[in-house]
Amino acid sequence: MSGTSSSSGLRVFATVWAGQVISLVGSNLTNFAVGVWVYQSTGSATKFSLVCICLTVPGLLVAPLAGALVDRWDRRWSMLLGDGCDALLRLPLLYFAATGRLALWHVYSIVALSSFFHAFQVPAFAASTSLLVPKRHLARANGWVQAGVSAAQILSPLSAGFLLAAIGLTGVVAIDLVTASLGIVSLLIVRLPRPEAAEHPAQQRSSLWHSAVDGWGYLRQRQGFLQLLSLSGSVNFCFGTVYVLLTPLVLSFASSRQLGLVMGAASFGVLAGSLVMGTWGGPQRRIRGIFLFMLAQSLVLSIAVLRPHVGVLAAGAFAYMFFNPLNLGSIRTLLQTKIAPAMQGRVFAFAGMIASSSIPLAAVVAGPLADRVFEPSMAPGGRLAASAGLLLGVGKGRGIALLCLCAAGLMAVLVLLASRYRPLRRLEQEIPDALPDELPSSLPQETALA
Repeated sequence: MSGTSSSSGLRVFATVWAGQVISLVGSNLTNFAVGVWVYQSTGSATKFSLVCICLTVPGLLVAPLAGALVDRWDRRWSMLLGDGCDALLRLPLLYFAATGRLALWHVYSIVALSSFFHAFQVPAFAASTSLLVPKRHLARANGWVQAGVSAAQILSPLSAGFLLAAIGLTGVVAIDLVTASLGIVSLLIVRLPRPEAAEHPAQQRSSLWHSAVDGWGYLRQRQGFLQLLSLSGSVNFCFGTVYVLLTPLVLSFASSRQLGLVMGAASFGVLAGSLVMGTWGGPQRRIRGIFLFMLAQSLVLSIAVLRPHVGVLAAGAFAYMFFNPLNLGSIRTLLQTKIAPAMQGRVFAFAGMIASSSIPLAAVVAGPLADRVFEPSMAPGGRLAASAGLLLGVGKGRGIALLCLCAAGLMAVLVLLASRYRPLRRLEQEIPDALPDELPSSLPQETALA
């Protein structure tokens, strides 16, 4: 591989990455701001939660078909579709906010459509990365992707609170339009390569539904991949349980300011882990690393909830989230390395759907379990006060701590069982790499800056 081809692909990746991070900051600003507007306008937690549902469910439902289209289309135009339509949706939001005519149904509709189009952008970017970045640098590239996402997640709420007070919802949406435009420009000035199989007429003639189903069939024929995604989704269910319960757990013995400390520690843990992944690149034996990272998370969680102490919980939140980008980066790199580039759009769409759908499911289950089963059982005189109460203590919040401890135990059991499954344990050895060790000596013209 010539130095020119490698540097050209990395330069294109860096350009697209920077534009997408800037655009993501603006999108998160708006999503945070409209959530605040809904809650302040209605005082209803249910109506506020509908914003969160609209942000996730449409994207989950359309993910398989979006992945199939990404594998058929030019991936740059797939990202432009997602970013461009998302930007256009901000225009009516800006108009209604500026004229004082914004209604709940406007917010729900716009947010839901934004989730729909975002489903095209995510798999397109993930699938393009393996065509731009040499295989030896993929893990570090994925670490920087995670770093950009986590930085946006940290900056957006901090900035949005100040900006809402200073310039209102109208100003926040106007900033989002500017950042979205920068993201679109970054895509317009580059060209992205297309995988060779995407040009085959047979694939283009097959129905869209069959093309989407091919992604599922591809995974079913490779049980190691399917088990890896199943493990990831199951662990995400445990993570979702803890995420939903963290706020009531902290507030059961501490103030809202101390809750902010714990949540901030979690956010900085993600950023620190992403930077480490971006610098280190992760373990060479990725499957073994994934198992170890997940086991480390279960151990950290088990220790963090033993006693109601803000400092211990903050340290646990930092450590738990530190391992998240190491884990996710290793999984994404493994998929990019082992899966044919022409299939990656569909596979990443299914992977995102499996991973993301388990978190809302956990949110539905965790609250009732905590309120109706675990909290009463860990109250003074409760059924578990004389047993589990000796370890965790009794009283308000201790039932939630026990449920979090159960989630940590379930994570460990799932990982240990998965490590015994041969197709998953030997996935790296038994499935050959789908990518060459180096990029072609001369990249196609469309990969260079336009």
